[in-house]
Parts: sequence; C-alpha cells; structure tokens
Amino acid sequence: MEYHLGLPGTKPVKPIQQVLAENQYASKFYEQIVRMICDFEKELDPDHEVGARLVSFGQAVQFHIQGLSYQNPSLITFYGYLESGAKVELIQHVSQISFLLMSLPKQEQNEPARRIGFQLKEKNS
Repeated sequence: MEYHLGLPGTKPVKPIQQVLAENQYASKFYEQIVRMICDFEKELDPDHEVGARLVSFGQAVQFHIQGLSYQNPSLITFYGYLESGAKVELIQHVSQISFLLMSLPKQEQNEPARRIGFQLKEKNS
C-alpha cells in the first residue's frame, strides 16, 4: 500500500509500518549475508573456500556453502555439502540465523576454489 500526497512532483509514500516490516524481510538479510560472504572470500587463499559451522542441540555441523536463497517474509536457505560429499540444505527463519563463516580446504584439488559471493551478487542484481 502506498499513499499519494496529490502534490505535483511528489512520489508515493509508504506507511512507516510497511517500511519497518520490509526492512525485516529475508531479502534484506540475504543481501547482508551476501556482503559478508564476499568480504570473507576476499581473505581466502586459493586452496580454501567459504564454509559455515552451525551449532544446534549440542551438535556442530560444518559444510561448504554452494548457494543461498530467501523467501520473503522470513526464510533463508543455505545450500551446500558436507566433507563426506553429502548434500545439505538448511532452511532457517531470519530470527534464528546464527552461523560461523569459516575457511575450508577446497574439495576438488585439481579445480580452483569455489567463490560464491560474486555469483550471489549477480543473482541478486
């Protein structure tokens, strides 16, 4: 919903409640996480790629991040694989997101390390 002031040259105005709600959308969290991943990847050497470590229910899960997506208003999904090669998909509510970005040795020694930050940025553009 937008309000029009009816004055020449003015743009429609959203109610403040809507603006505040939209700033809590998963898409905003996604943008922040993509920036963090890009910044983290800048510091990695050629033999490492970005991974994540999650701690929940007393267990730690560590995985290579292959991708990230969101579904507004409140879901973020991480895609990747474990060291064993098993695929994982973590779906979290934005209020529960807590993870540690980490440097993991690349799994394919004959291939360049995977860099996902720029792919996520292009997808978001």
